[in-house]
Amino acid sequence: MNNKKDYNYLLSDLTKLKGVGNKIANLLKRKKINTIFDLLWKLPKSYTDRSISSKIKDLKIGDIQTINVVPYRYNFPRIRNLPNKVVCKDETGNLDCIFFNSYEGYIKKILPIGKQVTISGKISFFRNKYQITNPKYISKESSLIKTKHNKYSLTEGISEKLYNKIIKQIISNLPKLEEWHNKKILKNFNYISWYESINELHKPENIGKYKTSFYERLAFDEIFSSYLVHSEIRKKIRKFKKKSKKFDLNKQKDFISKLNFKLTNDQRFTLEEINKDLISNQKMFRLLQGDVGSGKTIVALISAFNVINSGFQVAFMAPTEILARQHFFLAKKLFSSLINIEFLSSKSEYKDRKKTLNNLKNNKLDIIFGTHSIFQKKVEFSNLGLIIIDEQHKFGVNQRKKLSDKGGNNCDVLLMSATPIPRTLTMTIYGDMDLSIIKEKPKSRKEVKTYTKLESKVDDVINFIKKEIKVGNQVFWVCPLIDESKKIDNASAILKYNFLKKIFPNKVALLHGKTDTSEKELILDDFLKKKYDIMVSTTIIEVGIDFPNANIIIIENANKFGLSQLHQLRGRVGRGNKQSTCILMFKSSLTENAKQRLRILKNSNDGFKISEEDMKLRGYGDILGFKQSGLKTFRLADPVMNEKLFNLAENEIKRIENNNEDISKFKTLMKLYDQADIINDIV
Repeated sequence: MNNKKDYNYLLSDLTKLKGVGNKIANLLKRKKINTIFDLLWKLPKSYTDRSISSKIKDLKIGDIQTINVVPYRYNFPRIRNLPNKVVCKDETGNLDCIFFNSYEGYIKKILPIGKQVTISGKISFFRNKYQITNPKYISKESSLIKTKHNKYSLTEGISEKLYNKIIKQIISNLPKLEEWHNKKILKNFNYISWYESINELHKPENIGKYKTSFYERLAFDEIFSSYLVHSEIRKKIRKFKKKSKKFDLNKQKDFISKLNFKLTNDQRFTLEEINKDLISNQKMFRLLQGDVGSGKTIVALISAFNVINSGFQVAFMAPTEILARQHFFLAKKLFSSLINIEFLSSKSEYKDRKKTLNNLKNNKLDIIFGTHSIFQKKVEFSNLGLIIIDEQHKFGVNQRKKLSDKGGNNCDVLLMSATPIPRTLTMTIYGDMDLSIIKEKPKSRKEVKTYTKLESKVDDVINFIKKEIKVGNQVFWVCPLIDESKKIDNASAILKYNFLKKIFPNKVALLHGKTDTSEKELILDDFLKKKYDIMVSTTIIEVGIDFPNANIIIIENANKFGLSQLHQLRGRVGRGNKQSTCILMFKSSLTENAKQRLRILKNSNDGFKISEEDMKLRGYGDILGFKQSGLKTFRLADPVMNEKLFNLAENEIKRIENNNEDISKFKTLMKLYDQADIINDIV
């Protein structure tokens, strides 16, 4: 058996199929259906049963029915725009087949006089006679029609008849691939093969049967293939032998003792994990994941301190300039004159930029802070030993791998994310990295008090924030829309800004996705310096920046957001030692689901628990409230419904890794399910 030939067929262009030309192929590609394999996952939503034939006298108006008839008279009017008609009969009565926009020659070919044919279509009644208008299914061979025809969510321009024909063609040519799983795994699915599973998946009677062996087998395949690719990336990264970092832990101890707060147990444990990676001869590729306000940054900076004390340089990158500057100022405050620190951005003056780049190249700088600009080709490091990237959720697997490669063999990589994710998705999203998690919050941090408030009670909210502003606190006011919409009844940031600036003149700022980048940085900086008391914005403030005086956040139309996103937004306050408040505003008509989401948020400040609940309520496709580039979109698998399959896949990967098993038998699986450039280097 030639598996390569078989999977090459499945990965072939759609034009390899009979009846699929460039026009049809392009229509499918618009729906991200690029190969024959992709079409296998375009599943039927329901089906029409054409298997039972009826007599004309028993036809039911409005139903789709199948009948055997004999055409006996044509009626082709000479008057333009009138329909063509073929009168047909069986032993019980007559029926008219009506055709609009069909040529005489075509009609005579499909409905020859005196020859029995099978017709299927929707039955109507006109002038005391049964009719079928433009019947979709006509054939001299009844077996081609007397079957169950699947109904699909159709791509515009492609008929149901053609779709069925294409899918049947693929199924009839489906290769019997060599089994890649062992018997112990197959036992979980009653030993059903991939070939048998695909066939069962497309049978009309199996639509919606998600708890069957064939469905779970296929769902497991795509979970497992994803885990395999991540596992191989981890192995490849570990093959790089690097120069281990040698540093004095007494210096770390001395540095920590001078902090004006105590590290949590989670922070200490995470620091030990990172240090273990740094002193090893294997390259570190680790994600530091923690809930909002859990203290990831200080752990990253202590790690940087250790790397610098071992004679290497550090690059610390953040997605925005203001966040990068915030980390820069914190580092200057913590490290004082201990190490040489500098900031680099696209806005840096030419003279300063040139000096900074020269110092980096000549090893006169220990740590550089900045945005992605610090990884431009012109930026040269003398001895880069650690890359730290904050808010890494913008990076997918391919980008992370390229980043790891860029630093060279001696450069460790530490990524940070403040986005907690459900347990079942950890391996799916971050399986290519080692993972450190900080759940524990500093004891000095007070939990944000969360309240719900009817939109009609906005005057109560205004009076509340007036009192808060008087005692020096600042306010975030978040709206889901930038501008007013006629289609969506959601709050607009611009309208709310205009409303609030009349009450608080010269004290309100506005920020949204259309704000120019340089203006955005200026507005945020002014808010940080307390030039404004209220920041009206869309959700763009949800990640990253630390505003210690912002103690109040008001979120309008809170029921329209996912739980995880609301938690991220709430995390913009409560960064200092003062009591903070989150007010969730909503309209009076709430669904039970929306009420449940708001209850969960009011009762918990645990981001990991909230993300689990969010996924159960909303599904895994948008658990973060925004598209996460690293999140794999599964065709069948669902982390809520198939939790046991995710756990099974994780355990099987660990077993393979521990036994150092040859994974060449999984080559076909990975080629089919994870058609990424990464695997070309692996299998």
